[in-house]
Amino acid sequence: MTITDSEIQNTKLRFGIIGNAALLNHAVRVAIQVAPTDMSVLITGESGVGKESFSKIIHQLSARKHGQFIAINCGSIPEGTIDSELFGHEKGSFTGAHEARKGYFEVTNGGTIFLDEIGEMPLATQARLLRVLENGEFIKVGSSKVLKTDVRVVAATNVNLLGKVETGKFREDLYYRLNSVPIYVPPLRERQKDIELLFRKFATDFAERYKVKPISLTEDAREILMQYRFPGNIRQLKNLVEQISVLSADHKEITGSMLQDYLPRESNLPALHRDAHGPDLSERELMYKVLFDMKKDLTELKKLVLDSVSNPAQAAQLLKEHSGLFEGLQPRPTGEAAEPVVLNLTPSLAENKEDEIEEIQDITHEDQDDSLSIEKKEKELIMRALNKNRNRRKKAARDLGISERTLYRKIKQYNLE
Repeated sequence: MTITDSEIQNTKLRFGIIGNAALLNHAVRVAIQVAPTDMSVLITGESGVGKESFSKIIHQLSARKHGQFIAINCGSIPEGTIDSELFGHEKGSFTGAHEARKGYFEVTNGGTIFLDEIGEMPLATQARLLRVLENGEFIKVGSSKVLKTDVRVVAATNVNLLGKVETGKFREDLYYRLNSVPIYVPPLRERQKDIELLFRKFATDFAERYKVKPISLTEDAREILMQYRFPGNIRQLKNLVEQISVLSADHKEITGSMLQDYLPRESNLPALHRDAHGPDLSERELMYKVLFDMKKDLTELKKLVLDSVSNPAQAAQLLKEHSGLFEGLQPRPTGEAAEPVVLNLTPSLAENKEDEIEEIQDITHEDQDDSLSIEKKEKELIMRALNKNRNRRKKAARDLGISERTLYRKIKQYNLE
């Protein structure tokens, strides 16, 4: 099936997709090609890139377009109720189940279900979903009756599912069943020329909404906008344009310095690298790794000092071998010969040398005994976030950068209830 450029442009216009980047056009082309089939589709891409728009393309261009379309965020449904939401339940099947209820898979029979944040789905629910995908069968919570459904599943994720498969947090069979046809939606930084197009579109939309003149950018502001990484992608850009449109009523031409006031300062931490074949690292895990590496270097330095004090005869050799640690601390004039390092122990120091060695050993052992477990640090962060927000889990989850359902699972895992 050959998809022409005009078909791609018409589809983008119909579903409000703006941009001409090659990667974006390829994603639209694949969505058009797979739409007439009943194959499962896995849409990948960072948060805020517009993955739901592609699920609507697939539904509206399919034979199911007259059926129901439901979009579900798996990360926003608590683990204890997600089975009931998706598959329904019988009256009295659990506390609060005062009457029988149909689940989304029963309601959307003949239609399409879009499962966003599929990586947050619990393993038990994943097994139920796999049965639906393979046999079109499901069982309500609290029932033993097998029901049939004809639903097309389109899933989306902003995490590396293969990494979750390797760590046992996502079923391998479900991954390959969902990933029949993959669609990758590129982030804004990979479609840089589209940023200005999106800015103009949003500026026009908000000018009409708020009855003001549309904002424009000077050349230096345009350059700053194009170079910004936009970690929140289209969602962040849209919020930025709305904010400027409302707050800059007296200045419709935005300069570079004015734009800088609206852009959040980018972190000085190393940029997060996502390897398509390796495990996915969150910012918290990346920071732990940096801190642990620093602590490891500090421990090695303390051992070096301990060895030097314990055996002064080897101090010069040790310092020579690890000269990189002290590089630049005491620069000497060019051509001046390096003087041998000699550790002269005064009588008072010699008398207390054993005490000093024991003190350094205690510090070193204390560091070695100190747990480097990510789970321990994660538990401490969760406790701090809960205390800060007075046990309001929604706000604590927002501070931690995780979904409320994930926080709920972690609270149970670490017995923090």
